[in-house]
Amino acid sequence: MAEDKFPGWHGTTILAVRRGGKVVVAGDGQVSLGQTVIKGSARKVRRLSPGGHDVVAGFAGSTADAFTLLERLEKKLEAIPGQLARASVELAKDWRMDKYLRNLEAMLIVTDGHDMFVITGAGDVLEPEHDIAAIGSGGNFALAAARGLMETEMDAEQIARKAMAIAADICVYTNGNLTVETISK
Repeated sequence: MAEDKFPGWHGTTILAVRRGGKVVVAGDGQVSLGQTVIKGSARKVRRLSPGGHDVVAGFAGSTADAFTLLERLEKKLEAIPGQLARASVELAKDWRMDKYLRNLEAMLIVTDGHDMFVITGAGDVLEPEHDIAAIGSGGNFALAAARGLMETEMDAEQIARKAMAIAADICVYTNGNLTVETISK
């Protein structure tokens, strides 16, 4: 992404934590344009139910681009129900190869409660280590906090909420207005 092309493209924090048979995906609600907060209550974590199989997805980046990608992912999952890994790889291939899609500026975390992936426009479908994934400008702060909290007795939601609070205290593009979705498999 060229900063001169998208000078205001900053911010959000999406975190996924797997523990105790559950995956919790949390996203902050702040939408920023440059140094201005445009909205504080956006929903960047969504539950999809293509073909009757629940998937939770969180996105960072351009909202319109992310919605386009989520619609494509839903179509892939309708065609191959219950196969999140395969659908994610197919989406990443399309995203990288399609002339229209390759210009989309977003990242996704997707999970069906069993598998968890980070999908990027570079064609990556990454399965995170340590049962934690994070994206966005505050992603590294939330990731570090969650990794430290995994050594406690906290459950997945408690870890996600605490790690997101820490990220919101550090990253100016992240707020504490959370959307949290839980999924188990």
